[in-house]
Order: sequence, then C-alpha cells, then structure tokens
Amino acid sequence: MTRLALERHQVWVYLLAITLGLGGGSLWPAAGPALEALLWPTLVVLLFATFMQVPLLQWGQALRDRRFAAAVVIGNFVVLPLLAWALAGWLGLLGAAPAVRLGVLLVLLVPCTDWFITFSQLGGGDVPRAMAVTPLNLVLQLLLLPVYLALMGDTQTLSTWTLAALVPAVLVVLLPLAGAAVAQRMLSHHPSADRIRNTLAWGPVPLLAVVVGLIATAQVGTVWQGLHVLPLVVPVFGVFLVAAALVAKALARWLALPATQGRTLAFSLGTRNSFVVLPLALALPAGWEETAVVIVVQSLVELLGMAAYLWWVPRRLFAGPAKAD
Repeated sequence: MTRLALERHQVWVYLLAITLGLGGGSLWPAAGPALEALLWPTLVVLLFATFMQVPLLQWGQALRDRRFAAAVVIGNFVVLPLLAWALAGWLGLLGAAPAVRLGVLLVLLVPCTDWFITFSQLGGGDVPRAMAVTPLNLVLQLLLLPVYLALMGDTQTLSTWTLAALVPAVLVVLLPLAGAAVAQRMLSHHPSADRIRNTLAWGPVPLLAVVVGLIATAQVGTVWQGLHVLPLVVPVFGVFLVAAALVAKALARWLALPATQGRTLAFSLGTRNSFVVLPLALALPAGWEETAVVIVVQSLVELLGMAAYLWWVPRRLFAGPAKAD
C-alpha cells in the first residue's frame, strides 16, 4: 500500500481504531486510566510527525502569490470563523450543551496544515502552493484561536480552563512545533533529509488512529453517553463542508484564481486541524468530555466529506486542467 492510498482511506483506519477501543474499554474498564496516561506522549509524537510535513522555515513562499495567500487568509480567518460562530449559536438555540458548542468552535476555527495537502494532490490541486501556505495557516491559527474564543465563547465556556491544566495542553502543541522547526533546520542540508521526512510522513495516520483508539478506550462511558450529540453535530459539520466549498468558489472568482488554485483553496477551507485542538479539549475538567468527542466526530465527518470533495471539487466546482497553473 502506498502512503497516498493509506491517507485516502484513513477514515476506515480510524473507525477500526475506535471500534477496537470501545470494545476494549467495555471489556476492561480498569485499563482506562493507564491508557489515558499514554495519550499525551502519543499526541506529542503525532504532532511532531505532522509538523515535520509543514515547511516551517519557508515563510517567504506563502506570500509570493498574494492573491492566493489573500484568499486563504480571508477564507480561513475571516469568513469561516463567522460561520463557525453562527453554527455554534444555532446549536445553542437547539439546546446543545456548552461542551458541544465549545467542541464545534474549537475544531472549526483552525484550518488543517497537513492532510489538506494530500487531498489537494488527489483532487488535482496546486500542491506547491498548498505546501507554501501551511506555515501561514499554522501560525495564524495559533495566534488567533485565543482571540476567537475570547470573542465567541460565553463566560461558562471560558471559565472551564485553569492555568494549571491549560499550560500542559499548550506545551503538547508548542514543544513538537519547536522540535520540528529545529529538526528541519538541522536537516536542511542533510543528504538524507527527504528520506527522513518521507519516513515520518507515514506516521500521522497510524498515530492518529492510536490517539482516537486510546480516547475511545479511556472514555468509553463518555463516548457511549455522547452518541446523542451525533444528530446535532453531524449536520452542522456537513453544512460547514458545503459552505466552505462555496466560500472557496466565491473567493476564487473574486480574486480570479485559476482552477488548480481554487481546488487547493477548497480543500484548505474544508479541512480542519482537529488534533491540534484536541489537547485543549482533553485539558478540560470533568463534565466537559463531550468536547473531545465532538472533535473526533468532526474529523470522521470531514474525511467522509473529503471523499465527496474529491469528486465535486475538480469535476464540478473547479473544472479545468489537472496540471498546476
């Protein structure tokens, strides 16, 4: 199996991991605390492998094509945050718990920085531009997420995090990020750099499968009890996927982007950085476990949605030549 094939069918890997985790957690509930302790180091390794795929040292490339960079920034950090806020508010009107609304906000506010590149490649997008814009997406989301939550979160939501719980969760993200930047600097002139990077690129899918499996095992009771949120959040994530693609179409037309760049924009807007915000959800106190469940559900809905994107985006939304412009 090639890495592209694994990434294209990764949703089935995650579903298998969740199924095994739920089965194991139901049969051996006493193992939950021990497995939960493995979750944090696994997240660190997952994020390091993921950040190694982001060209962290190549800042200038993102701004060379100003129209494409503008489309990505406006879509991911202006239009879609407003949509996420509206969808979370809609859930509030439907009676969704604050933990559910927080999960929706957390995961929809942060654009993807890894597998959207794979889907851009599979969907005939502009892969070099996808790679060039990932550092910009990553840094902006880390800077703006606290601002968005301060503006969009209610008092009850914002009071859930304590500094003692939040610092470790933030370090789980920042330490792998810093480690990846240092590793990329050290490898920048190493003859085996490409081979090492390609080897690490196999890591995110199996590592994320381990993470969701550990969550399912350690939080088996919460997962079963949280199934009632599916009728609420699955339609919301579906609406987001459709709206994100239409926003990409509108921005591409406004900025006169060629078809391949429009496809890349659609995949950037449609995919979210679920496991980057997962540590924040896991740092919440008791009673907020549904937040992490919502984030995992979003990643599964998104991956199924990407299967539809791979047909819709290149054939209907941005029909045109398959080669990069």
